[in-house]
Amino acid sequence: MAGRWMEFGKYGAAGAPGGEALGIAMEGMVHGISSPVDSERGLAARLNYLTKSDAGYEAMDRAGVHVSPRTLMAWLAEERSPNKANLARLDAAYWDLRRRNVAADLKHRLNNDGRGTRVEINPVNQRGVEQKYRRDLAPRSVNVRGVWDRAVDAWMDDDQDELDAVWDEVLDLIGSDCDGYSYVSSIGWSA
Repeated sequence: MAGRWMEFGKYGAAGAPGGEALGIAMEGMVHGISSPVDSERGLAARLNYLTKSDAGYEAMDRAGVHVSPRTLMAWLAEERSPNKANLARLDAAYWDLRRRNVAADLKHRLNNDGRGTRVEINPVNQRGVEQKYRRDLAPRSVNVRGVWDRAVDAWMDDDQDELDAVWDEVLDLIGSDCDGYSYVSSIGWSA
């Protein structure tokens, strides 16, 4: 996937492979509770989120939170606090569930009923590159459709090879200078 960037960064260009940038952009869509898990507010919010659905209990199970219903009820009632290990597991369960919920929403929003999503691709940062070695690259905007379910699944599975394969399909939409966007500074969309 290197294209003409045979030795990327040799002359000072900065960026990331497009597939990696795709994963970073999706991860950037995951927002949640800003209070730390060891604060009263942060713990209460996480427990509330996790105990509202079967998916939350499944996330706790995946994270290794294995406590009795009595202990869980004591945590919810703020009568007892989890130890450090369980605080870390609760935080991991919370973010796992957030990612899963965002993934389902992302598939729907990015597919946009088959119309796809307009993606802005920002080329590599060449500020550190001598003028004679710079490439003439401008931000590009393309409508991407038909790959979003695969992209989101690959992001959820941390499958960088599949994200790279999806990015190769996106590059095909750019046209003649597609290999100039094998590495990018960032990508984004409004979804």
